[in-house]
Amino acid sequence: MTLSDTQRQNETIGVILGRRSIRVFEARKVEPEKVETILECAFAAPSAMNAQPCHIVAIDDKDLLTKIGAANERTRMAGDAPLAFAVCVDVANYEKVHRLTDGTWMEDGACVMENILLAARALGLEGVWLQIANRKGREEVVTPMLHLPAGVRILAMALVGYGAESKAPHSGVDTARLHRNIWQPGR
Repeated sequence: MTLSDTQRQNETIGVILGRRSIRVFEARKVEPEKVETILECAFAAPSAMNAQPCHIVAIDDKDLLTKIGAANERTRMAGDAPLAFAVCVDVANYEKVHRLTDGTWMEDGACVMENILLAARALGLEGVWLQIANRKGREEVVTPMLHLPAGVRILAMALVGYGAESKAPHSGVDTARLHRNIWQPGR
């Protein structure tokens, strides 16, 4: 199963297939108009019941990014990024107001994260998804650094910038993980 040349040349398809986890960035800052475009795309993400529960902390303070990077072995790449977007949700309020107590806030936040990463790629930037929620040693360290109020949780951070490394676009379908209509044994 492969895409046709016409499908591969589609700009949106190209952005999706080209989005890779890039962890090394050039030192240059991201232009303010690109930051604003990414934010507008982030806030356009769908959410359950259109609750729009996500808040975003846009971080371009190099000292703060360095502190986040030094906080935990798995957050170290934040110290090299020129920009980060922390996707947060006031979980207590979300659950109370919308009665969604099944973890739906994580799905809503995941939509915001993907919009951020795809928008960054479309603007000639690269990024990586840095998981924070439910990761021991991350959430409890990063939350106070961002001065988040009680009840607000960070799902993840998107580290964004001009990539100092590159990776080939995704290609093809992993047929060992593809099941049609039912789960097929042996796959």
